[in-house]
Amino acid sequence: MVIAAASILFFVISKGLATFFVNNVSFVDFITGTDWNPSKTDAAGNPLVGALPMILGSFGVTLLAACIAAPLAIGAAIFMVEISPKFGKKILQPVMELLVGIPSVVYGFIGLSVVVPFIREHISGSGFGIAAATAVLTVMILPTVTSLTVDAIQSVPRHYREASLALGATRWQTIWKVILRSARPGILTAVVFGMARAFGEALAVQMVIGNSVVIPTSLFEPASTLTSILTMGMGNTVMGTLDNNVLWSLAMVLLAMSLFFIIMIRFIGRRRKVK
Repeated sequence: MVIAAASILFFVISKGLATFFVNNVSFVDFITGTDWNPSKTDAAGNPLVGALPMILGSFGVTLLAACIAAPLAIGAAIFMVEISPKFGKKILQPVMELLVGIPSVVYGFIGLSVVVPFIREHISGSGFGIAAATAVLTVMILPTVTSLTVDAIQSVPRHYREASLALGATRWQTIWKVILRSARPGILTAVVFGMARAFGEALAVQMVIGNSVVIPTSLFEPASTLTSILTMGMGNTVMGTLDNNVLWSLAMVLLAMSLFFIIMIRFIGRRRKVK
């Protein structure tokens, strides 16, 4: 497993760096540029490989999905564990596990058939865009974040609850002041894990975001993410060309962000053990 992981890292990084060392593309222009058309060049002869719209699109849908899913997941977990544990274990827990197992293409198809037409007819625009992708990703990561939050809340020792209630605290005071504070590292880990899944999601986002390589000025305008551009372009390029190398550079950025999320999860878990 170590050899496989190291090989994947080496392969992606070596292919991604070829854009800057073989094709002589400026890393600053790659990160901050807004024009994406690797087959063309600007007036100075530099290829148009600005990845900023995809990076902003990936961060946009990820952060928005996390902001919506986190409160819902925490509320659902509190209800399942503290308020109605029997109903939660018998009904909601199996439902959450079922939602986790649904393939991404099913979520994308539902988003394409339901979310996009709803936005187009009742809100604004063509329906494709950040808003549609956020709605789909929120539903996708909600079961994962909820399940991990349930585990975090259940791990709080029972005598914490008993001591709080014995001191005269109400149920809500116990939940807010004792349980959630004690489970905070686990809840943060659940949210970061959900963000990692949202950031790396490809197919479902590609189906509803519109795949337009521009910086959107509205949530209801078509946009793109790193994963959507990768899935559309990787099969249409020749290995070793700039068009192919720059896609590997996008994959390297995606890999770096995934590693960042993993490091955050391990850091939060380590702080939890220390406490």
